[in-house]
Amino acid sequence: MWGSSEKIMPTRMHPKVLLACLFLAASFTGQAQQKFLPPPDAAKELFASRPKPRVSLSPNARHLMIIERHRFRRIEDLASQVVALAGVRINPLNNGPAQPDYYVSMKLKDVTTGRKHTLKLPSGPRRFSLPVWSPDGRQFAFMQYNRTEVSLWVGDARTRQIRQMRGVKLNAAMGRAFQWLPDSRDLMCLTVPAPRGKLPTPPRAPAGPVVQETGPKEAPVLTFPDLIQNDHDEKLFDYYLTAQLTLVNTRNQNRVSVGRKSIFARFDVSPDGRYVLVERVHPPYSYQAPVQYFPRSVEVWDKDAKVARVDIVRATEDVGAGGVPVQPRQHHWRPTGSPATIVWVEALDGGDPTQEVDYRDRVMMLSAPFTARPIEVIKLENRFSQLLWGETRGVALVREYESTDKIYRTWLVNPDNPDLPSHRLWEHAVAERYKHPGYPLLRQLANGKRAMRVFQNSIFLNGHGASPEGDRPFLDKLNLQTLQRESLFRCPVDTYEAVVALINDDGSKYVTRHETADSHPNYFVRTLGEDKREPLTQFEDPAKSLREVKKKLIRYQRDDGVMLNCMLHLPPDYDLDNPKPLPTILWAYPRAYRQGTVAGQVANSPHRFSTFAGASPRFLALEGYAVLDQVAMPIIGDAETANDTFAEQIVANAEAAIGAVVKMGVCDEERVGIGGHSYGAFMAVMLLANSDLFRAGVARSGAYNRMLTPFGFQNEQRTLWQAPQTYLDMSPLLAVPKIRDPLLLIHGDKDKNPATMPEQTKRLYRAIKGNGGKARIVMLPHEAHTYRARESVGHVLAEMVNWFDKHVKGDSEGVAGGP
Repeated sequence: MWGSSEKIMPTRMHPKVLLACLFLAASFTGQAQQKFLPPPDAAKELFASRPKPRVSLSPNARHLMIIERHRFRRIEDLASQVVALAGVRINPLNNGPAQPDYYVSMKLKDVTTGRKHTLKLPSGPRRFSLPVWSPDGRQFAFMQYNRTEVSLWVGDARTRQIRQMRGVKLNAAMGRAFQWLPDSRDLMCLTVPAPRGKLPTPPRAPAGPVVQETGPKEAPVLTFPDLIQNDHDEKLFDYYLTAQLTLVNTRNQNRVSVGRKSIFARFDVSPDGRYVLVERVHPPYSYQAPVQYFPRSVEVWDKDAKVARVDIVRATEDVGAGGVPVQPRQHHWRPTGSPATIVWVEALDGGDPTQEVDYRDRVMMLSAPFTARPIEVIKLENRFSQLLWGETRGVALVREYESTDKIYRTWLVNPDNPDLPSHRLWEHAVAERYKHPGYPLLRQLANGKRAMRVFQNSIFLNGHGASPEGDRPFLDKLNLQTLQRESLFRCPVDTYEAVVALINDDGSKYVTRHETADSHPNYFVRTLGEDKREPLTQFEDPAKSLREVKKKLIRYQRDDGVMLNCMLHLPPDYDLDNPKPLPTILWAYPRAYRQGTVAGQVANSPHRFSTFAGASPRFLALEGYAVLDQVAMPIIGDAETANDTFAEQIVANAEAAIGAVVKMGVCDEERVGIGGHSYGAFMAVMLLANSDLFRAGVARSGAYNRMLTPFGFQNEQRTLWQAPQTYLDMSPLLAVPKIRDPLLLIHGDKDKNPATMPEQTKRLYRAIKGNGGKARIVMLPHEAHTYRARESVGHVLAEMVNWFDKHVKGDSEGVAGGP
């Protein structure tokens, strides 16, 4: 079938800014490489077990795939060879992704009979990608990450036989490397070109300097890691990322090259199987931004690889905050209908959010053979956010985003008759939970594409069902003509159960995931109107001792009247009816809100099964602490100025949380510690610098000097030069003399998160040391922003327990307020 902006005003340099920009050259003392510490005894049962398996229901709902993995990686996995180019981390030995997530076993369960079979997987490294079902649900395909290549395997759901696609060496450097065609027979793959040529060798000496020059436009850029730095890096980027599109017949294993080899950012076969949409990356390559900002051409190829349509997208690293490219963007296939139809979004404001225009974006579409005039589906007053296509013609939902008030607005449109007026279905604040309408359920179509379920002109809405008592998930049916809702399912008040898939088109039979605080999550089949649940899985609790930790959702009020909440975890033998004050740990992550009423909404359920994932602070409850987890830490106010009161608001939030558990008799207010990860780590250090509430803190993988992220961070949209005082106030590095409480700093030395480079933690440690404070720094080898190795996670837990035991739990004199 297939053949071959606002003007930035200058300001004087503040002395503190100058200080922060100087390299803190003080050396470490007491520095040594230690052996990894074992995890605390309370965590060892969990560490020895496997996590909850992943499950995948076949498109025909006949088979359930159960996929298992290890709970943690091993440190030697993370220590494997890596080539980092343009933000892409590559395994140079097999041309796959460096340290991909992988799975070790697969089981296939017949939904009708309940019989379960363990699949005989290929020999060699037990490192497999998630399986992908064919559109008809009869086959599945997955990758195997071998030492020197990434191979492709296909399995038969009926016979449970698995076979390798011989001679197929996938180029999986960018991650996704294959896709089923609508016929459920062929696979479109990215393969390593043959012949490939030799690996570029570095020059003995540079040919000259690296030169960059500014352009005529303002071009603020985030601080990205792993960038191309020189001509040799460019050649390596071409070598490892160049791939050949190849069509593989899974029956006879014939292979056909499609088009010319290129660097493919993305490819997607059309619903009718006659075309392929490709995004090809082009030079010049940026030395300031990763590959997603590089120039590219968006092309539609026909079955002979002839180009039917092209859109050129220039480099986007100069696009400002809230802006979008001037060129067409977000190209995709319409999942339904014939002939094949390509869809995209165009900016009507030049991509500049500061321009005053009647309409900011529009959605366009064009059908094969792509020679006619494109059709306008809808014009939007605000920025385009999402498009969901109905599985039947004449139905689509378009969502726009109003950045000023942070509101989503969703429209019902008829794409087959754009002249008909669109209807606004709903609008809600981005952070709104209690009034959230729910998310339309999708299904995989016979052509392999995903579309919104539509039955008798109704769609199905699946939601969290947030309430002051916690989440109560729901499933509703919404009639698109009358806009009337019919409730099909609502989680009972004393449990947690959510719909994950429909089995019948009318929603009368569906799959749910059920759990309680004491029972492990499992999947069940439910029939509308019946209380009985038919079990699909029987997963067991891997660490039953952890269930002894008591959990309680508590609500309380900030001084200004804002309602807040958190989840309280208590030691197994704790008696809430006869409380006694305990050493307490507060763990949180700040979030921005425009309104206090939304900030106080509960975002959890006391009936959910506690997972204790990674280096969770909940483990501290097993060490005798009261743990306040998921503590509401809202920063309320206008998006432009909310951070001007960041310190005052986090102190008020922390005071309210501590006050609530002190009033309950649970917390010893003289023995409280603070902790957080990423933005939560920054928050923890800010609290130590701006309050006397805590004896000690733990800060993991945070950012502490905002001068290193001068063009904005988290929810801060202003630049350093527009809001210098806010940047100073939110740089705890500059407040180090006020940090007199002991601080444990932890960071992965391969953190590629733009704002949280490892140097942030190293500099804060040096500053504390140089000012006579009390700190300990732990740099985790080969770890990124989230810690993945068993050895690392165990060590982090041990460090946290030891630190809080020494500086919070004990009665050590002089701990609070000084080293």
